[in-house]
Amino acid sequence: MNSYRTGPGNRVAGLLSVLVFILAAFFAWLGVASGGSVPLFVLAGVFVIVGALIPQSLMMANQWEKAVVLRLGKLKQISGPGIFWIVPFVDSVSTWIDQRIQTTEFNAQEALSRDTVPVNVDAVVFWQIHDAQRAALEITDYRSAIERVAQTSLREMVGTTDLHTLLSDRKQSDERLREEIGRKTADWGVSVISVEIRDIGVPQALQDAMSRQAQAERERLARVLLGQAEQEVAIKFVEAAEIYARSPAALQLRAMNIIYETTKERGATILIPTAMVDSMNPGGLIAALRSRTEGD
Repeated sequence: MNSYRTGPGNRVAGLLSVLVFILAAFFAWLGVASGGSVPLFVLAGVFVIVGALIPQSLMMANQWEKAVVLRLGKLKQISGPGIFWIVPFVDSVSTWIDQRIQTTEFNAQEALSRDTVPVNVDAVVFWQIHDAQRAALEITDYRSAIERVAQTSLREMVGTTDLHTLLSDRKQSDERLREEIGRKTADWGVSVISVEIRDIGVPQALQDAMSRQAQAERERLARVLLGQAEQEVAIKFVEAAEIYARSPAALQLRAMNIIYETTKERGATILIPTAMVDSMNPGGLIAALRSRTEGD
C-alpha cells in the first residue's frame, strides 16, 4: 500500500519527462544560438521544472485498482482506474486499493466443540473491497484484521456446534461463518463472498472410536434387516401353507415344479418314492380334482 510504485504509470511519466527535457535543451540551444536570448533561457528553465515535476504528478491505476489521494493530509478524492494527475508536494497517494476477489486462509487449532472435543479446523474466506475510502481510512491493515476476525469467528462457531453437526453439515457452518465475518467487516468496506471449511481434524483415538461406532451401527442395521426379511419370509410361508391346505392340487403342482427345477442341473439324480410318483400321476390328479368338484 505504498504510494510509490514502479509500473506502466511511472514509465509513461518518465517518457514524458524525457520529452520535456529534450524541449528544454532545444530552447536552451536556441538561446545560445541567438546570442543569449533571455526569454529562451527562461522557457528552457520552465521546461526543466515541468520535466522534473511530471514523475511526481502523473499517476496511473490499473483496472482493478483505486487510489486514495490526500491533499495536505485530508481526503481529496478516490481516483482510478486509468491516468490521473495530482499536485506535487501538496497531494499524495496514501493507499492503492486492490478491488479484485482475494482469499485469506485461517485456522483454529485445538478448538473445543460444544461437546468438548478438540478439533483442528482449516478454512478459507473469499472477500472483496467494495468501498475503497472506508478500507483506507477506517482501519490500519484490513488484510490482517480480516484474518483475525475470521479466526475468532471460526473458534466461536466451533465452540457452539457439536462435532457431529460440524462433520455432517459443513454447508450450514460455511454460511454461519460467512454471515458472522461479513457482519464484522462491513464497516471496513469489505464484502465477504463465501467461506469454505477445507478440513476438520479430530484426534486419532476419537477417529478409532467413531469408526467402531459406525461399524457397530452398520452391524445392528444388518441384523435388523435380516430379522425383518426372516419375518416376511415366514409370513409368506404361512400364507402358502394355508393355500396348499385348501388346495392339495396346488401342493402337487408345486412339488412337480420343484422336481423340474432340480432336474435341470446336469448330472442330477433324484430318487422319488413310488407313492409320491403315484400321487403325482396326471390321471390321479385329474380324478382328485374331479372328485373334489363333484363333492362341492
